[in-house]
Amino acid sequence: MVVAGLVRAGAEVLGARPWWLRPVVARVLRAYPHPPLDRPRELAAFLDRRVQPHPVVVRRAAPARVVRMRWDTPQLNDLGALADFLEVSGDELDWFADRKEINRHARDERLRHYRYVWLPHRLIEAPKPRLRALQRRLLDELLGRIPVHPAAHGFVPGRSVHTYAAPHAGQRMVVRADLAAFFSSITAQRSYGLFRLAGYPEPVAHALTALTTTRTPIDVLRGRPGSTRTLLREGHLPQGAPCSPALANLVAFRLDRRLTGLAARFGLTYTRYADDLAFSGPRALNLDALAAVVKDEGFRLHPAKTRIRGRGDQQRLAGLVVNEHPAVPRGEYDHLRAILHDAARRGLEAANREGKADFRAYLMGRVAWVSHRHPGRAAKLDRLLKDALRRGD
Repeated sequence: MVVAGLVRAGAEVLGARPWWLRPVVARVLRAYPHPPLDRPRELAAFLDRRVQPHPVVVRRAAPARVVRMRWDTPQLNDLGALADFLEVSGDELDWFADRKEINRHARDERLRHYRYVWLPHRLIEAPKPRLRALQRRLLDELLGRIPVHPAAHGFVPGRSVHTYAAPHAGQRMVVRADLAAFFSSITAQRSYGLFRLAGYPEPVAHALTALTTTRTPIDVLRGRPGSTRTLLREGHLPQGAPCSPALANLVAFRLDRRLTGLAARFGLTYTRYADDLAFSGPRALNLDALAAVVKDEGFRLHPAKTRIRGRGDQQRLAGLVVNEHPAVPRGEYDHLRAILHDAARRGLEAANREGKADFRAYLMGRVAWVSHRHPGRAAKLDRLLKDALRRGD
């Protein structure tokens, strides 16, 4: 019955019933046991490969819609629903999605959606306020509902640098590796794949990808190394946008899963904090195997930043020493204690030698960081901080 119905529909579109129509219908049913209502473009491409060179009369297809949502994320059947969800008009959605690539080609900064700042080794691409607000909503109400791998600790609620480092404390060997150009290595195609995996129809997935990725303008890339230009001139996650860390974690799910398996094979533990990879256990990790998995997943290692440390060395992960338990290095603790002593003796303004904008808040933050899960340090630093703040008042 299904075959006969599709053959009749095909004959209606073609204006005839050619001999090849029934075999094509059979192939479609084998490839798509269930109607691909959320991916008409994919079906059209599938048919195009099998029908050509036979002429086809184009008829407007039914609009795409959600078939099944994989997680508890908003159901957005079409671009109108996405615009309503973001509380923008259709024209505004089109503008922020930059379908005409104005952001990439415009010379006038006012027409661009991002502001660009070069740091020594990376480009910060910060969305302007309105696009940032849309991305923040997508982060809070859509991306934040998709689970990340247990090994991912960066930018995940309830996890931190300390939860990233803690599993490696007191281990015989600690290996730290770094992913080069982490955000810019995640292409628009991979972000699109994530939105499709979540269940969004092709048009909605394309729009979500356009809202959360960018292509850096040519003039911003002028004079930069070839490898940097290659990544940034194509669609990628902008470092500096609210959605990018969450999307990076989600796209890296397969990498985390495979590296967890690789670590288990060597009897090791694995965690990741953004682009920092950590392994620990009774022996060192096979670095060739690590590089092979990372490359296969579309990333690359920064060879100069790989470190293998035994118990006789200072084992550091994300600024924490993990030889016994995660803690800020002694030198950093001593330096902060000296600053607090100085502030208590001469006042906050005199002790602010680096010209911090809000020195009071800076000191409070540093004390919280250095004292975390270290009661002895916490008691001493809290007392010194109270003396310094009292002197400042």
